[in-house]
Amino acid sequence: MIKPIELVIFDCDGVLVDSERIAVRVQVALGAALGWPLTPEEVIARFIGRSHADIRVQVAARVGEETAAIWSKQFEELHREAVDSELAPVEGMAEALDVITLPTCVASSGSHEKMRHTLGRTGLYERFAGRIFSATEVARGKPAPDLFLHAARRMGIDPAACAVVEDSRPGIAHGDKGYDSNANREELRKRGILPVISRQGAPNIKGSGRLRSVVEQTFALFHGFKRLAVRWERRTELHDAFVSLACSLICWRRLKRGRS
Repeated sequence: MIKPIELVIFDCDGVLVDSERIAVRVQVALGAALGWPLTPEEVIARFIGRSHADIRVQVAARVGEETAAIWSKQFEELHREAVDSELAPVEGMAEALDVITLPTCVASSGSHEKMRHTLGRTGLYERFAGRIFSATEVARGKPAPDLFLHAARRMGIDPAACAVVEDSRPGIAHGDKGYDSNANREELRKRGILPVISRQGAPNIKGSGRLRSVVEQTFALFHGFKRLAVRWERRTELHDAFVSLACSLICWRRLKRGRS
């Protein structure tokens, strides 16, 4: 039986504060300047949701340890400047926090110093003071579940009674993999967590697993079509509107066909 939720664990960047667009822009600029050109999509795939240490390892493997050290230092400086001038909370987050009656905490790949800065600049730090946990406190950062388990333990809550609000792929990957291996499924069950995400083509206990890949394919189409706007469209808002409509219709038709 799934336990009632007793704790809500929030990621920080992209969930509480709108900082990921800043980080992506800064990483793209640094890559161009320091010998590793990256597109925004590549930065999101490689860096977003990862710890500072993990990003530095990736950069060092590509451009060398000396350049990685410069990259890391310049990122901190440029990111701080951008945060000071333009960072804002994610739209609607303050209002959402006002109505959540359950205990809450933050578990992020960022350092405590970074979170004090970003949450402080947006007026959210005091809401979570004393209940903020960083990947620097555990041996393995995301996508391993160690940080979330650490936060639950420090808050005195069974992990099976926690809900995680997470936006990045590395942050949700351990849950997404939970149904794909017997070992992972057993570990989830030991913690009282019922795995309901199915493998492609195999329905889960609610019968919706066979539809999951349709939704994921639709999102892939949507983001793929959006990238075309960079090259071919002057009015990107019109392009996005028609792409959204087209992808919605594709998704609806496939889901309808899957239910028949």
